[in-house]
Amino acid sequence: MNLKIEDILKCTEGTLIIGEKNKECINYSKDSRTTKKGDTYIGIKGENFDGTLFWEEALNNGAETVIINKIEIDEIKKEKYEKQNKNIILVEDTIIAIGKMATLKRKLYGDKLKVIGVTGSVGKTSTKDIIANVMSQKYKTLKTEGNKNNNIGLPLTILGLQDEEIAVIEMGMNHLGEISYLSKISKPDIAVITNVGTSHIGNLGSRENILKAKLEILDGMKTKRIVINNDNDLLHKWIEEINDKIEIHTFGINNDSEVKAENLQLYANDSEFICKFRNEEIKIKVPVSGEHFVLNALCGFTFGKIFGLSNEQIKNGISSFKLTAKRMEVLKLKNNVTLINDSYNASYESMKASIVSLKNMNGKRKIAVLGDMFELGSFSEKLHRDVGIEVYNNNIDKLYLIGENAKYILEEAINLGYKKENVFYCKDRKELTEKLKISLQEGDVILIKASNGMKLFEVVEALSKDTEE
Repeated sequence: MNLKIEDILKCTEGTLIIGEKNKECINYSKDSRTTKKGDTYIGIKGENFDGTLFWEEALNNGAETVIINKIEIDEIKKEKYEKQNKNIILVEDTIIAIGKMATLKRKLYGDKLKVIGVTGSVGKTSTKDIIANVMSQKYKTLKTEGNKNNNIGLPLTILGLQDEEIAVIEMGMNHLGEISYLSKISKPDIAVITNVGTSHIGNLGSRENILKAKLEILDGMKTKRIVINNDNDLLHKWIEEINDKIEIHTFGINNDSEVKAENLQLYANDSEFICKFRNEEIKIKVPVSGEHFVLNALCGFTFGKIFGLSNEQIKNGISSFKLTAKRMEVLKLKNNVTLINDSYNASYESMKASIVSLKNMNGKRKIAVLGDMFELGSFSEKLHRDVGIEVYNNNIDKLYLIGENAKYILEEAINLGYKKENVFYCKDRKELTEKLKISLQEGDVILIKASNGMKLFEVVEALSKDTEE
């Protein structure tokens, strides 16, 4: 069920400069450098570049069709690409256009496709990964790649549909209204909210507003069905107070839930627990350490049951899932040093979970390398100080810090009694990398975590050059 050019023209009110209306668009790309033969290139205008300017490069690299913002194209170029049977579509705004195209493509699939929407303050990507891996044990499954969960990534994911039966779609946001827009494009059949924490609290002002933003995932649903982390305080409260006609499924560790974990065994590199569902008790193994990944597994189990998978299929889906890169990615360096790359994003909740996971790993010294958390507004000092409390409470051996607000982590940890000689504050990534290279010892375990804008992945890359042969 591919879109034809005539479909794109109708839904976007675009103009076909050259080409044939009955041509199908199958594969889509927004990077002219990696566009392949037969692709449809979409020129996205970003903050630092305008993809429309690279439409010729895309065509020369093999694209059959380009969809770009309105520009003047001279007759010589039109004639050149018309002879090559290329198609050029002009629209007012390519970002709005891909939203309309994705809405149409989702509509074409109707009930033949079941969409699972995934949102939450933290854990969206790993939860999406585990749900998709469970679903793939029985159904042909599409999932959001990486963190492409915004008004560009989500439509491109939907446009990538071919003959899948299930689509697991991640939805992110910075402000109210954004998830509502994404939900109305993807029209989930069922959704999950992993938790409501403090991510983007600087933009939204309160956790209650964050909850409101996450609940926008219901806006695109015909029948409202949702899976909830019942251990999260605001979600638990919302369940107790909700009066609307919503089908609710719950999972949790601490609160009584439809799917519940008991007898947790958290090891250095994995976890085990007993999953209680109705009258069943199923032993589940998770290939990643940490209580938060047990919650992800419970979520995957819940969806497995809803979609009719056997216990064996669900167990296989959980035990074989792999994390998206830069999220608790375990790398082995020389001298038996273990590096945990969690440099993609950070909030207080994910910082806390990662520090606890570091504490539980096998190693001689536990070293935390932490940077600033972004978009916290007036809550920034308090939440960074709360991270300092977690460093102290979890007996981290060495602490390396970088960033303007990381100083609050340092101050709070030292105020509680953390030894000053075990803290190293670095002015930039170069100094941080040099200090780490000098100080790392055999058997160390090192966690690197901060918001993506801190670019600590560059420190990871520098250190990982010393991987084991």
